Amino acid sequence: MLTKLFDFNLNSVTESSLWRSTDYGATYQKLNDKVGAKTILSYLYVSPNNKRKIMLLTDPEVESSLLISSDEGATYQKYRLNFYILSLLFHPEQEDWILAYSHDQKLYSSVEFGRRWQLVHERVAPNRFYWSKMGLDKEPGLIHLETSISEGPLYVTCKLQNCTDANKGKPFPGYIDPSSLVVQDEYVFVQVPLLRLPSPRSCALLELHVISTDENRVVAAVQEWNQNETYNLYVSDTSGVFYTLALENVVSSMGLEGNVMVDLYEVAGIKGMFLANKKTDNQVKTYITYNRGRDWRLLQAPSKDLRGNSIHCVLPYCSLHLHLHVSANPYTSGNIASRESAPGIIVASGSIGSELTSGNVSVFITSDAGNAWRQIFDEEYAVLYLDQGGALVAIRHTPLPIRHLWLSFDEGRQWNKYSFTSTPLFVDGVLGEPGEETLIMTIFGHVSHRSEWQLVKIDFRSIFNRRCTEVDYQTWHLHDQGEPCLMGVKRIYRKLKPTSRCVMGKMYSVSMTSGSCDCTEADFECDYGYERRTDGRCNPAFWFHPASVSRSCTTGMTFLNSTGYRKVVSNNCTAGVIAEYTARRQQCPAQAPRGLHLVTSEASLTATVGTNVTFLVFLEEGDGARTSITVDFGDGHALTYSNVSSMEDGIKHIYKSVGIYRVSAVAENSLGSETTMLYLHVTCQLEHIHLSAPFVALKNKEVNLTAVLWPSQVGTVTYIWWIGNNTEPAITLEGSVACTFSKEGINTVTVQVSAGNSILQDRKTIAVHEFFRSHLLAFSSNLDEHNPDVPEWRLDVSRVIKTSMIQATGIREDQLLVSVLPGLPTAAEVFLLLDKLITEGRPEKSSAHLDQLSEVLLNTLNQNLVQFTLRPGVQVTVYAAHLSAAPLVDTSENHSGSAMLMLLSVVVAGLAVFVVYKFKSCYLLQRKQAKGHGGVPTQ
Repeated sequence: MLTKLFDFNLNSVTESSLWRSTDYGATYQKLNDKVGAKTILSYLYVSPNNKRKIMLLTDPEVESSLLISSDEGATYQKYRLNFYILSLLFHPEQEDWILAYSHDQKLYSSVEFGRRWQLVHERVAPNRFYWSKMGLDKEPGLIHLETSISEGPLYVTCKLQNCTDANKGKPFPGYIDPSSLVVQDEYVFVQVPLLRLPSPRSCALLELHVISTDENRVVAAVQEWNQNETYNLYVSDTSGVFYTLALENVVSSMGLEGNVMVDLYEVAGIKGMFLANKKTDNQVKTYITYNRGRDWRLLQAPSKDLRGNSIHCVLPYCSLHLHLHVSANPYTSGNIASRESAPGIIVASGSIGSELTSGNVSVFITSDAGNAWRQIFDEEYAVLYLDQGGALVAIRHTPLPIRHLWLSFDEGRQWNKYSFTSTPLFVDGVLGEPGEETLIMTIFGHVSHRSEWQLVKIDFRSIFNRRCTEVDYQTWHLHDQGEPCLMGVKRIYRKLKPTSRCVMGKMYSVSMTSGSCDCTEADFECDYGYERRTDGRCNPAFWFHPASVSRSCTTGMTFLNSTGYRKVVSNNCTAGVIAEYTARRQQCPAQAPRGLHLVTSEASLTATVGTNVTFLVFLEEGDGARTSITVDFGDGHALTYSNVSSMEDGIKHIYKSVGIYRVSAVAENSLGSETTMLYLHVTCQLEHIHLSAPFVALKNKEVNLTAVLWPSQVGTVTYIWWIGNNTEPAITLEGSVACTFSKEGINTVTVQVSAGNSILQDRKTIAVHEFFRSHLLAFSSNLDEHNPDVPEWRLDVSRVIKTSMIQATGIREDQLLVSVLPGLPTAAEVFLLLDKLITEGRPEKSSAHLDQLSEVLLNTLNQNLVQFTLRPGVQVTVYAAHLSAAPLVDTSENHSGSAMLMLLSVVVAGLAVFVVYKFKSCYLLQRKQAKGHGGVPTQ
């Protein structure tokens, strides 16, 4: 037994102790010196195949080690680890085989009970790894696991000690939904993006959870589009492929680990018996079935309460309702309990009335598998099985300290009160080793909230004075309200008489005899594609065509034609109406192809240029062996297959250029043909976007914005434009848009480009003015040698040019704007703005004022007076270019102030994209260093 001391102030475990008892908990030896006095232990594991082998994990925050014992915990050996173990999975049969999952999503294996480890696989999904099934998988050392690559999760199989790419298997083609791999009994489940149960009613499902897979059938809880907190239960045939509805609107809740818990309880020891809580008219009611969900009914409430008073509860308006949660804590009992060693005995908490309630909860028991119930407590109690069900112990569920328990020897009819401690104890749980086979149990808890653990060993052996003999047993006939034929047989159990007070012991085993029954309609459930109507008959669902046959049915061969019924799985009835309800073998008819489906293996309508795309083709009806399939990929290539079965692994194709392709499939045989198609968007990765926009724009004049992409052809692209203060974006399929600004000031323009699964954006600011004049600038050629052509460099140089112009011309800072244009040779544009105090808003004064500023600026430039130092030894001179981009003011006759600038920006943008990556990282580093020295960036 491992105990840990948790310090709430430090929020960590600061101390641990290991205890060992060899006398069923009467005395304990502390083993800290055997594992290391200062070692902090985190988990204790016992091998499920050899109880002598024990493994201890240390706290990874202190050290990463494990300690191994092969003598039932008497001695230990420590082994260092180079990874942190999050969870372990022991092999169900090989006692030394273990899988370990690490904190960094790596899976390790050991075949020496943890003494040596070997990496199996990386990027493994948590709790999605499983051992192979003996007799089912090709080899015993196989592991099923879910891994992930950049494109998505995959289901792969690996060899235990040789998991290389050459030895990996990929049983399921294509990608799967994250954390969806489940391996259970004979079945492997994966969920894909286009998940469909073989029923149209489930094509819009939200979630699917596998409840059980025993006896060659699957019970699945499916949440469909119209459900929120409930699930529908589906039961499969033996293949696990075809499902029929068993019960609708079963209540669900969220477990402690975030997993979904469906209120469905499988009674131990009686095959085919389930209890379920179903929501009907906003009321939760408990239903029972004895034939795997073929028929359900409400529970009959007890006729009397604990005090012998009559209970007036008439079906279907009033019934018994049970809480069906099983405790995840091994030391506490859940709301319901049953044991294989005690068939027919079920103990559960619940209430009587029109629906299940959480208040006024009592405890009920049945000795005849749910036909008759008795109330045994009017408060919540934990009921435990001792001596394989020969005795029952009840401990009150309460937050208060207790010192009494109750014991029953007659299946809960009478209870005797016993005191197990002189000091009241807050009970935290019950230990039973080795389980309900013995009459020894240990209750653990604490006297106060600040006290240490207290353990109380209770040995009930002294109460009994003899072992059970044959005369202490009786026969019990399983039935459903008097009907003895359940699941096609009559079952007779040998069980202890309620009046016998003796010890059954470890050697006792349940014995049962059975006799077959004639088959009746009650032994058959609706087959796939059929639904039970109000008259009890199974009729075809609206979506199902009974005349359809499997696509594997070949002309000249035979198939089983359903009558609408199938025998309930594990039902063993014989003769009777079996011939009437069993599917009949018939000749396969010749059929034209019908129900042709074409999808990609990832269920996606997008693909990346240059990568493999796998197409899957399905045919619902028609002779698959004699039906040819032609797939046209829409890019001038097509393939023809002689039959459907030759395409089971899919058809791979690589598209070499982006575009939207019309992919079609044609199925054809001698009786007809059918065509289907899809439109595949082939894209490539968008790497960069540049928004080309004027630095300055005229008020109320149209401005063109252009988005330039690299690469220029990426497939289907959507442009989202956020202009100025608009709260709603403009969305276009073209890379340009026109806009106007009605107010002066600084406006921000953002463009987002959506291509495939990626979204990139670029942003520019535009200064809007009613009057301005602009001039193009040129530079001495030495500037080009140091131009990396990245936005950060252009912004810095623009600021330096502006400062030089202000110093040389005397023009005020708020009347000058400078923008260095993308591309080479280096060019810039200077904008002259009005002083509104001088012009008083009059056009004629504005024009004269701008003429005056232009003359001052051009004279200064022509005299080579505007210069700046780029770096020591590099003096750059600024000139007036021969071509002026927009020397005009705002009059009705003049053009847009930045029309020429827009043209130049578009021309040089393509070149800018090419050089931006070459210089950007280098320049940014230099720019950061230069800012630290307060100077101009150097190269």
